[in-house]
Amino acid sequence: MSQLMQLKDVAESTRLGPLSGEVSAGEILHLVGPNGAGKSTLLARMAGLTSGEGSIRFGGAPLETWIASKLAQHRAYLAQQQNPPFAMPVWHYLTLHQPDKTRTGHLNDVADMLGLGDKLGRCVNQLSGGEWQRVRLAAVILQIHPDANPVGQLLLLDEPMNSLDVAQQNALDGYYTSCVRLESRL
Repeated sequence: MSQLMQLKDVAESTRLGPLSGEVSAGEILHLVGPNGAGKSTLLARMAGLTSGEGSIRFGGAPLETWIASKLAQHRAYLAQQQNPPFAMPVWHYLTLHQPDKTRTGHLNDVADMLGLGDKLGRCVNQLSGGEWQRVRLAAVILQIHPDANPVGQLLLLDEPMNSLDVAQQNALDGYYTSCVRLESRL
């Protein structure tokens, strides 16, 4: 497996001690720790949204040298929490996250996989917490899915199972496992 990301002595004062490691293509990694341990902080650093002590390399280059628009083509990040931006239909929100805005079939497939097919016409600010979480998951999948984005490499998810029922959690786990089996880069 090829290395996608290398972390060396990554730290945040009072939250995260020096941490070194690597992420390889085809891996599913889980960060586990108590509340306040710095898991979300680490994921935000790995996504290139914050800076701090230590160094992170992505695709062989220092993460801080990546232009944001280029980085967004290669990695997708789901923050732990996010409120709906404003009243916009689910299909429009999802289309904004697709590299190719014309691939409606792919959007519909991902929406159906997450049980959102009948919600595409609803406004994002009128969804339940679980529905909104599934929309957010669909958005990052559409952003990075190898069928739609050949340069997509890394998917970073901060507590993706929040607000999902057991059936939805199992469906999502199955989806990620199938992507890895197909040697995609999720």
